[in-house]
Amino acid sequence: MLSKKMEAALNEQINAELYSSYMYMAMSAYFDNGGLKGFAQWMKAQAQEEQYHAEKFYNYITGQGGRVVLGAIDAPPAEWASTLAAFEAVLAHEQKVTGLIHNLVNLAIEENDHATRNCLGWFVDEQVEEEDSVRAVIDELRLIGDTGGGIFMLNRELGQRTFSPPAPAE
Repeated sequence: MLSKKMEAALNEQINAELYSSYMYMAMSAYFDNGGLKGFAQWMKAQAQEEQYHAEKFYNYITGQGGRVVLGAIDAPPAEWASTLAAFEAVLAHEQKVTGLIHNLVNLAIEENDHATRNCLGWFVDEQVEEEDSVRAVIDELRLIGDTGGGIFMLNRELGQRTFSPPAPAE
């Protein structure tokens, strides 16, 4: 059973994950409006992944006998100075989410909540992957600049991304 403090913290994390999804949808619209359909697709897949994360927390809370309480979601930005600036914002956001996950792990340790600590291990690993994939795009954008054929090629590559929920652990 979850403590009230842990339940509240996990509910806050659901809100953070839903905000992330909302932000990525805003970024998708930004890229769609700019004619970069591949970048838009990458962001849509990212939005779906964040929605999945929120649902994973939701299911964990209810599976532990807790109560999910959803809060308001702030409006995300709608414009970025450049493609690179948008992905730098993504990295900063993912680093913030990593900090939130680490705070949850610290709370689980503090409360001797082994089940929640175990659940959060998946999210710790996921955040390592999230930051790494965004850094890779940033590195490519820095190499090719923000215009020209390199953007066209990266746009085509990123457009191949789709989201598939991971298979359940056995």
